[in-house]
Amino acid sequence: MQQLMREESEYIFFKEKNFMLFSGDSLELLKEIESNSVDLIYADPPYFLSNDGITCKSGKMVSVNKAKWDKMDDFQQVHEFNLNWLTECKRALKDTGTIWVSGTYHNIYSVGYALQSLGFDVLNNITWIKTNPPPNLGCRCFTHSNETIIWARKSKDSKHIFNYKLMKEINDNKQMKDVWKIGRPLQKEKKHGSHPTQKPLKLLERIILSSSEPEGLVLDPFNGSGTTGIAAINLDRKYIGIDREEKYLQITVDRYKDNTRQLKLF
Repeated sequence: MQQLMREESEYIFFKEKNFMLFSGDSLELLKEIESNSVDLIYADPPYFLSNDGITCKSGKMVSVNKAKWDKMDDFQQVHEFNLNWLTECKRALKDTGTIWVSGTYHNIYSVGYALQSLGFDVLNNITWIKTNPPPNLGCRCFTHSNETIIWARKSKDSKHIFNYKLMKEINDNKQMKDVWKIGRPLQKEKKHGSHPTQKPLKLLERIILSSSEPEGLVLDPFNGSGTTGIAAINLDRKYIGIDREEKYLQITVDRYKDNTRQLKLF
């Protein structure tokens, strides 16, 4: 795992074999990643939807506000943020690598425009349908029940990895479509704690299986509670995760240790 120039730096939160976590600002730490070294990037950046509104959770009315990292009032600031981290991701990606970015209408249009502005070539616009979305309390628009995941390669000339036959095989021998119906994270995935935007393990495993090979390096610049890393380790990939919130990095470590103990049983 020599993909960071300062592997022994003060930013290391956890390191074991092919699993590394870094604590700090993604915009700064991404600059430490060696150019053309990463096979797959999955990013779930801030959606900036903390606008003092309300939503429904477990049958209760709650605030949509998540944390300071999810609040930015000026659209230009949001777009500059997306341009900055995506610029570093493009530099870090191998020519055969691809990037996946999750979002909602709050940020995904900025992300898509930034990707195209930087020369990425969009391959698919995945619609992830949530099977049990919270109700729309305002009753002034349709219930939000999906997220968009943009999949892009480094450029139009890039020969990216796509495990087409495998995706067809796990889809009853039919071509897999770009609409995925996958439930929310299982309760056992939150055993050690959760993140407000946590994604289901099944979603990340499909993404990693579809567009990388065993022993490939997966990077998540917004690690959260570490679902990308757990999926990567389960599928025999290497992993680097970055996050500024140490409480979520600790959840990731606990999930990793619990997960690896279970893997050794089989």
